Amino acid sequence: MGNSNQNTVFSRRNFFKLAGAGIAASAVSRVAMAALPEIVSVEQANTQAPLHPNTGRPYNPVVTLNGWSLPWRMNAGIKEFHLVAEPIVREIAPGMKAHLWGYNGQSPGPTIEVVEGDKVRIFVTNRLPEKTSVHWHGQVLPNGMDGVSGLTQPAIQPGKTFVYEFEAKRAGSFMYHPHADEMTQMAMGMMGSWVTHPKNSKLMAVDRDFIFLLNAYDIEPGSYKPKINTMLNFNLWAWNSRAFPGIDPLVVRKNDRVRIRIGNLTMTNHPIHLHGHSFQVTGTDGGFVPPSARWPEVTTDIAVGQMRAIEFVASELGDWAFHCHKSHHTMNAMGHEVPTLLGVKQDDLVAKINNLVPDYMAMGETGMAEMSDMADMMPMPLPENTLPMMTGKGQFGAIDMGGMFSTLKVREGVAKNDYKDPGSYQNPKGTVAYEFKGELPAVVSQPASDVKSVVEVQVRKPTGHEGH
Repeated sequence: MGNSNQNTVFSRRNFFKLAGAGIAASAVSRVAMAALPEIVSVEQANTQAPLHPNTGRPYNPVVTLNGWSLPWRMNAGIKEFHLVAEPIVREIAPGMKAHLWGYNGQSPGPTIEVVEGDKVRIFVTNRLPEKTSVHWHGQVLPNGMDGVSGLTQPAIQPGKTFVYEFEAKRAGSFMYHPHADEMTQMAMGMMGSWVTHPKNSKLMAVDRDFIFLLNAYDIEPGSYKPKINTMLNFNLWAWNSRAFPGIDPLVVRKNDRVRIRIGNLTMTNHPIHLHGHSFQVTGTDGGFVPPSARWPEVTTDIAVGQMRAIEFVASELGDWAFHCHKSHHTMNAMGHEVPTLLGVKQDDLVAKINNLVPDYMAMGETGMAEMSDMADMMPMPLPENTLPMMTGKGQFGAIDMGGMFSTLKVREGVAKNDYKDPGSYQNPKGTVAYEFKGELPAVVSQPASDVKSVVEVQVRKPTGHEGH
């Protein structure tokens, strides 16, 4: 989580007044000239400590992976938030930054946490160069608050502020995103998580509750902005706009009951796989799954526009891989037109190219893991503002991963609110796979003549009565 998990740093700006701001037609007069909630912005890319409620009804907060939860104020029994849609700079991983669009200094925006039955008011200020809106994905609410510009509301023009008001009727895991020039704005990173906690804080309680969104970008090496018209060939697959090794680990205490909520706003499905444990699928964006209908998995496929909540008991100590099981989604900055060079000798080619490009290195002759191994021995020059295809180091060497990859770190004695990275797991003696150094047995070939093939054929002559 980094060193600041207990000290969330906010940059606070002065209150704005609603005078001169555009207000949704359904906004009530009692807020028309009231001061807006202050704008809270976080620019750090590491996981922030959970936001424990000090006003409103109690709940067990979530931890947003490489993100944070948005503070609120109570106003006459209504929970008020302030979202600001704006251009932001997001560190995808150390060594690469992207110029995205998001909310309150982040992409994705901050998680909004409320309690079932809360009356919610969200002020949305538009600092983008074009109009926007916010759709509250999965919420049951009045039609005029659904956030589809042109259909349910006028678009929020640049410099204007709109107000959304509704009751959080259903407990569960949800999302928010624009429904105005959606192709551009979502491709630029505009999205966020929403959690509605059960009114009974003991219902569905877990010890650790994580949430993040799946997203993808096409950012050419040397560039800083995504290509918004890409439909399939993305080269950066991310969790909360972070790619491994920039994704923080999920740190838990042994035997904690853990929930992980995952939302998919990419252009394809993602089979999310956890090593070392089996889990149950306990929630969708339609709400929690009744206990009798849950099913066990080690991989759950999350389709576009879906949320899934999984739960398990962290019973096994160790550093367990947690990742998308599409192999291209655990790599960074992929080139889709790179030829397969397995087994191709490139010595003569390298000698010739080195006369022109002294630092040139041939890759792919024995597989692409050469890239991470070579990076350990002598770092390869990269274009400006990009990431190695495979990167990350563990205690035993290169991890050969990127993109949608992290680790579940299960440890004894972790304090309740401690999410700091505990470092590498120290395996007990005799529990690590090791090299066999004895003699290998001779290969025994089975002679072809000794292989018997028995084929039973049944032949039935027609009697002349078939078909009559």
